[in-house]
Amino acid sequence: MDRGDLQQLSKEQLIELVLRLQRPEKTSRTSSKPPSTDKKEKRENSRPGGAKLGHEPHNRRLADDPDEFRDHVPGVCEQCGGTFPSDAQRELIGEYDEIEIPPVKPYVIRHHRFACRCAHCGVETKAPAPAVATTTPFGPRIHALAIYLKGFQALSYERLGGLFRDAFGLSVSEGALMNMFIRSHPRFEIEAEKAKAIVRAAQVVASDETGVRIEGTNSYHWVFHCKDAVVHQPDYSRAARVVDEMMDGHVPAVWISDRYAAQQKHGERHQTCLAHLARDTAFALEHGSDDLPFRFICGTARVARISFGDFPQVGRCGHMSGLFARSLTAGHDEIRDASRLIKLACFRAH
Repeated sequence: MDRGDLQQLSKEQLIELVLRLQRPEKTSRTSSKPPSTDKKEKRENSRPGGAKLGHEPHNRRLADDPDEFRDHVPGVCEQCGGTFPSDAQRELIGEYDEIEIPPVKPYVIRHHRFACRCAHCGVETKAPAPAVATTTPFGPRIHALAIYLKGFQALSYERLGGLFRDAFGLSVSEGALMNMFIRSHPRFEIEAEKAKAIVRAAQVVASDETGVRIEGTNSYHWVFHCKDAVVHQPDYSRAARVVDEMMDGHVPAVWISDRYAAQQKHGERHQTCLAHLARDTAFALEHGSDDLPFRFICGTARVARISFGDFPQVGRCGHMSGLFARSLTAGHDEIRDASRLIKLACFRAH
């Protein structure tokens, strides 16, 4: 937008544009943004990394069962140059471990399948084909490693294939990796169904959802959590249908979530997620111009006192997250009504 475009705007449009530019930036403390997006501020009295002066050194403990021993014995006397005999008396003065990973390369088993012709009747009989002839050539350890690196280390298909190539000298295409994960589905589904059964029987269930990319499309990562199980459910939709399919008719005594419409009316009673309220309150308290956020904190403190008695964090803005965490099950109706006020405070802060 250049000067000519600005001159064509009305007064109201200009005011709205200026207000939008002046809106405070949200951080991980005041919104659902991840901490990695926060701007890092230089800490006071910060020092370079590494060991500090006077730091007591911590050396690695020697291995209990080394694979190889190498003795280092002096050959000549450093004073007179005399030669030490092979059976000279020795004194152990030091032990040190050298650690290395041995070369890793694929272990390949070549299967030969033969056919034999009967000398009596002349009929040819073929040996049964090994399982590898009709399935994947990759063994269970390769499957397990691929699943671990993809699921726990979050490697992309491209980087995962590169790791197998560079670290193990094994060429694995992205299609082969995808097939490995597909073959693992049945075993994971068994445990997933167990977790779903636990959640569907729980009396208190918490849920949240966040945006993710699935196969190049905007989708959602749903989480359903109770005391004994957690279910992660990817879906292309953010509608209440996902909750209905997950709960399969079960209505818990308490449903914990934010104020998103699709998260409502799934339990006998609803507990607004206090972590969301804490972020909204922190944002309104830092950038707002009225005392509504502070009055909300005091009201929440009163609810917490009624349920848990006095504790040091109550009523102190600096310990707001601790306060909300301690009052997680307190005052469902009061917290639910107060959440509307917090949203109003955030609107005023804008």
